[in-house]
Amino acid sequence: MPTQEQVYDALKDVNDPELHMGIVDLGLVYGVDVEGEKSENVTVTMTLTSPMCPVGPMFKQMVVDKVKEMDGVAKADVEITFTPPWDPRTMASDDVKVQLGIW
Repeated sequence: MPTQEQVYDALKDVNDPELHMGIVDLGLVYGVDVEGEKSENVTVTMTLTSPMCPVGPMFKQMVVDKVKEMDGVAKADVEITFTPPWDPRTMASDDVKVQLGIW
């Protein structure tokens, strides 16, 4: 059975298709819920860099596929939200802020 931490670790390998940076470090993952006792259901709540993101469906599928690869995951869902709006100045890691030129 995967833990929230294990799911976050797995998602570190998923890069935003436009920025080519990890979605966890970008701050695009807002939450991970793991439910169930034997066959785990994992829901990832995340956002996109913009509401009109042209690669949104592909991006969402990348996250689902990564979570489904994990042992013990029976079902993976991604919920996209824009509340709160993504702001790299407050949500991204320090390394990403440097790469984006925010500092």
